[in-house]
This record gives sequence, structure tokens and C-alpha cells, in this order.
Amino acid sequence: MSQSRSAPSAIILAAGQGTRMRSNLPKVIHPVGGRPMVCAVIDACLEAGCRRIVVVVGYMQELVREAVEPMRSTAQAQGATIEFAVQGQQLGTGHAVMCAAGAFEGESASAGNDVFVLCGDGPLIRSETLRTILGVHRSAGAAVTLATSVVEDPSGYGRITRDASGRFTGIVEQKNATPEQLRIREINPSYYVFDAAALFSLLKKVKRNGLTGEYYITDAPEHALAGGLRVEVVRAVPPEDVFSINTPEDLARVDGVYRSRGVRAGR
Repeated sequence: MSQSRSAPSAIILAAGQGTRMRSNLPKVIHPVGGRPMVCAVIDACLEAGCRRIVVVVGYMQELVREAVEPMRSTAQAQGATIEFAVQGQQLGTGHAVMCAAGAFEGESASAGNDVFVLCGDGPLIRSETLRTILGVHRSAGAAVTLATSVVEDPSGYGRITRDASGRFTGIVEQKNATPEQLRIREINPSYYVFDAAALFSLLKKVKRNGLTGEYYITDAPEHALAGGLRVEVVRAVPPEDVFSINTPEDLARVDGVYRSRGVRAGR
């Protein structure tokens, strides 16, 4: 990997509906701390030094664009930009990232340029966590770096698999996990850093999942390993930051945690 590094970029996935929220609104615009939750993710990216943020929209995209629009002036004041990419069909996280590929043509997709891939429904994300994994990624010269967390209840999350020596071997989604894998407590909260050139090359190798027909970003690290690329895994996400928002009750709990920190505190 090139040692010449520019400011990182970010792709934020914000195209889904969130059907279990019992709401017709896109999940990412439900309020946490009094504003759309996706704004907290954008804040963390800006504070981690991102100078280009691409928000992938899809379901009711006009509402998501409207929610994000006030953040564009905030970004501009910091010398950063926010733009949008459209996922026309809901074909999984890997497909969503590929929908942003057009924004990374040319220089920004060359080796030595790093891009976070994050979910727009994770407002408890901290900029310090992003800085930690970016630092590891760059010092190791990795193609892919992902952050993990060890939690008491891993239900609903992809599990991190390792070999007998403790080396990372992949991510297995809960619905595909064996009983033994379901007991793993190290989970994938979906914080990634990729070398931009490697990201889009790897995604071309991701196949449709046989059960869902979707393309998953979680398959990319395994393709990197198979191709001899360096993959780093960092246990960097505090368990208190790992709360899924799938129901109104989850939303209320996360809102309480977020407010207890102060809207911008502890990032």
C-alpha cells in the first residue's frame, strides 16, 4: 500500500427502511438527541477528519436528503463535502457501497486513499473509535480494517470467526451461524476502513447470498484474505456503543444513552 495518505473519506449507508420500527419513515431519520440519527454518524466522521462523505440513500430518499442537508454547511465550514449516491434496489450492504463507486472514480479510488464504510443507524459511534481503527489501518498498511466488540448478548450481530491461533478468518451472519458460532461473543458492529482501490475491487468479487439474494459488505474481508491482502481486526468498539435500533423501544434506549453523554460529548 502507498504510504502517502490523504484525509479519509466515508460512505454512510442510509438507504434502508427499517421495517421493524413500526413507522413508514426511513430508520436513519428517526431522532436521537433531538435530530436525525444519521447526523450523529456524520458528526463522528467529520470529527475523525473525513473530508468527503457520501450518504447512500434509497427508501424515501427525499426525506433523508432533507434531514442531511443542514449538515452540508457544517461540513463546508470544516473544509469537507457531503454528497449523495442512490441505491435504487435494496440488494444488501455490498450493493449499497457499490452504488457509491461513481463518487470515488479517479484519484479518490487509487491506492493510499482510505474510506470508512459505516451504517447510518449507529448514532452512538465515536470519532475516537474511528481514529483508532484508521491509525491501525494505516500503520499496518492494511487493505481492510474492521472494528469489533465483545458483548454479553451477541444476538442479531454477525460473529467474528478466528482460527486456532486467534487469526481472523471471517464474519458469519447470525442466520448462517452454527450452534458453536452462535456462542461467539465477539461481534461485528459494522465499522470498516478500506483502501479505496481495494474496496471496489473486492466488492466485484462478492456474490449474491444464496438465502437472501443480497450482496454483503461482510464478505469483502474474506475475499481480501483469499487474495493475500492484509486484513486488520481491532477490538475497538466499547460494548456500551453497541445497541441495535430495530424497534421504537430500542430507539428510546439509544436516545437515553446519547443524551446522557451530551449531544456531542465523548465522540
